[in-house]
Amino acid sequence: MSAAESAVETIQREMTIFARRARASAGRMHPELSLVSYTLLGHLEERGGCRATDLAAHYALDKSTVSRQVAALERAGLIERRLDPEDHRVQVLHLTEAGQEILAQVTRSRRAAFRERLAGWPEEDLVRFAAYLERYNAGPAGAD
Repeated sequence: MSAAESAVETIQREMTIFARRARASAGRMHPELSLVSYTLLGHLEERGGCRATDLAAHYALDKSTVSRQVAALERAGLIERRLDPEDHRVQVLHLTEAGQEILAQVTRSRRAAFRERLAGWPEEDLVRFAAYLERYNAGPAGAD
């Protein structure tokens, strides 16, 4: 195995560990908010609201999966549906005030956890790591 192949294997293994840690930590940060819920709330905040079908398309999820997640977030009072002002046949999902508060709380907790985990890293390593992650995430969409 070449050094590049070995490095790719290591990256894949470490990214899998990272994803598992992210899922596990999401539940600890807020008991009623899964990693998927947190991600959907973050997307709604970032976009200023969107349709459920847009969420499904963005995350390449089945519409029924998104529908269940949206229903749970609505029951929890974290999101609400509003008619699109331009097309009254379309409902757009928005964060409620409670959704904004919980998202902010979880975001602060996650940020603190990252800062703690990366506290001993030299600034150059942090800058390089951030650039590598941006580069990786900007890669071809079909590569996932």
